[in-house]
Amino acid sequence: MVFLIGAGPGDPGLMTLKGRECLEAADIVFYDRLVSPDILRWVRPGVEQIYVGKEPNRPGTRQSDIIEQLLEHARAGRTVARLKGGDPFVFGRGGEEAEALAAHGIPFEIIPGVTSAVAVPAYAGIPLTHRGVASGFHVVQGHESVDSPAVDWPALAKSRQTIVILMGLANLPDIVGRLRGAGMSLDIPVAVVRWGTTPRQQSLLGTLGDIEARVKDAQLHPPATIIIGEVVRFAKTLSWFGPRRTDVTKAQDGIPTSSV
Repeated sequence: MVFLIGAGPGDPGLMTLKGRECLEAADIVFYDRLVSPDILRWVRPGVEQIYVGKEPNRPGTRQSDIIEQLLEHARAGRTVARLKGGDPFVFGRGGEEAEALAAHGIPFEIIPGVTSAVAVPAYAGIPLTHRGVASGFHVVQGHESVDSPAVDWPALAKSRQTIVILMGLANLPDIVGRLRGAGMSLDIPVAVVRWGTTPRQQSLLGTLGDIEARVKDAQLHPPATIIIGEVVRFAKTLSWFGPRRTDVTKAQDGIPTSSV
């Protein structure tokens, strides 16, 4: 049996009870870069923990190798926990792993996790939907080139719904340029939230017109979630997690990580 488990966005308290139960039952654990170390403490003593994370601009474990290891240990009769930050099916490549397991006749379960696309805005005081402001939201990944057909940036620029961009901070200038070029107003509020849901959380508020300069001045680096839309204005009054500020908050060292 293989459990594909969502570890949530960083705060260990946001991992589901079922996820913890499956993790505690595992004979071997494969975990990603942005899984909180506190969550790994729930693994039974003596159980092997294998890091298979991928880091920006650095060689990481190949996806094909991860899949082969899952198959190998499951065939050997072990209960395997594949622990992923956020939710396995939200930019976590969980679908690819589940597809491979199914093709080889390996039983598996999907344990959903709280995605940072929802949790991080909430911890920053930003409701993704709000009556009379936004009736829906889009979630897209931003680490690929803006020229990639995977994301329809012109369509997003014309939408009145909230936009949540994961893994996009490194491409922020390109993303902003594409949205501005498609006609999005420079006055649209934008939030960049780094290490969301952990005590290291930093929130930066601005607009489409000035967010690049603000991020550069604040020297923000990934991981971060970008939220674009009128709902960002609520952060000034609804911010509840950590220091109540609308600019960058000072990071605290030695705190568990955040994720997708």
